[in-house]
Amino acid sequence: MIERGTPQGVTKAQGANVTDTVATNDPQSRAATQAATGPLKGVRIVEFAGIGPGPFACMMLADMGAEVVTLDRVGAKKNLKSIAGRGRKVVELDLKDKASIAQALDLLSNADVLIEGFRPGVMERLGLGPDVVLARNPRLVYGRMTGWGQTGPLASAAGHDINYISITGNRDKPVPPLNLVGDFGGGALYVVVGVLAALIEAGKSGKGQVVDAAMCDGAASLMSMFFDMTAMGRWREQRESNMLDGGAHFYGVYECKDGKFISIGSIEPQFYALLRKLAGLTDADFDAQMDAKGWPSLKDKLNKVFKTKTRAEWTAIMEGSDVCFAPILTMSEATKHPHMVARKVFIERHGVTQPAPAPRFSRTPSAARDAASADIGEITGAWSGGR
Repeated sequence: MIERGTPQGVTKAQGANVTDTVATNDPQSRAATQAATGPLKGVRIVEFAGIGPGPFACMMLADMGAEVVTLDRVGAKKNLKSIAGRGRKVVELDLKDKASIAQALDLLSNADVLIEGFRPGVMERLGLGPDVVLARNPRLVYGRMTGWGQTGPLASAAGHDINYISITGNRDKPVPPLNLVGDFGGGALYVVVGVLAALIEAGKSGKGQVVDAAMCDGAASLMSMFFDMTAMGRWREQRESNMLDGGAHFYGVYECKDGKFISIGSIEPQFYALLRKLAGLTDADFDAQMDAKGWPSLKDKLNKVFKTKTRAEWTAIMEGSDVCFAPILTMSEATKHPHMVARKVFIERHGVTQPAPAPRFSRTPSAARDAASADIGEITGAWSGGR
């Protein structure tokens, strides 16, 4: 995610309410923008439109029942059927117009949470910084998500996921990974946790606060276990020299006869014994499981073993056992895997297959609801009328 600059705009709040549609018979997506059912029902959130982790975080909150109002630039014409944009009321607003800023402040006066992902200083220049907004609504939780954070020498620099995770010690193979660790793990999930924690505290103290969620902070936090292992002398900085980074022969990815891949994680002795049994690893060299000096040669031997059968054949032999095994699937294959189907991990809305809301709640289930255009005046009036 590249951090955005000052939002664009034209002149006035626009948008009309539209009819909600139902895209699937799956119960998790049956509710559109009508009745929220999740545990955050009644929580009011104002999102300043962005890309990547910001919309994802607000999608999670909307799925869990929060009433999320997205303020987007005039003419943005947001896709109301997008996955990350589901469950919103979308208002187009010119944030360079003083009258529109006043409308935004009126809306925020009765909100519980604000979430924004602009570069540091942008909201202040708009007249929507924490000092101004919290003076109007002292109980508001002000969520700020950026790559580098609100302070520090890189705070105003542009960046993407790959840059944020690079300075955290989270080194891997020098290949650009999917932006899951920084944007969504270190960013979106940490702002969601931070906002909810601050909401609970505000309910006790009556005071809101700023939540500074930096992706580099979150990604570094995710590395906690590995810093702990380093302190205990159980982690080396040399790539692929550790048990969990591809160094060990019993924890890694292997190519099969058909060019497809599988993963194994047979760490525990009983799981390793089963791996040896099902893969036919009778060579005595495999006895010394935890001798790191032997890992490279054992990896070579396992590579040859796994290339003797196809991924489907190995899956038939090992899946569901205590080997700690899984076939590595493409996105399209994942939607058809029996376990994912049984748990209804994926749903279809508007003809688009997408992940269902997570996590799952036994009494107040989340729901993938549709987005709809809205009028800021109507929402402000409804919010000012109480709960």
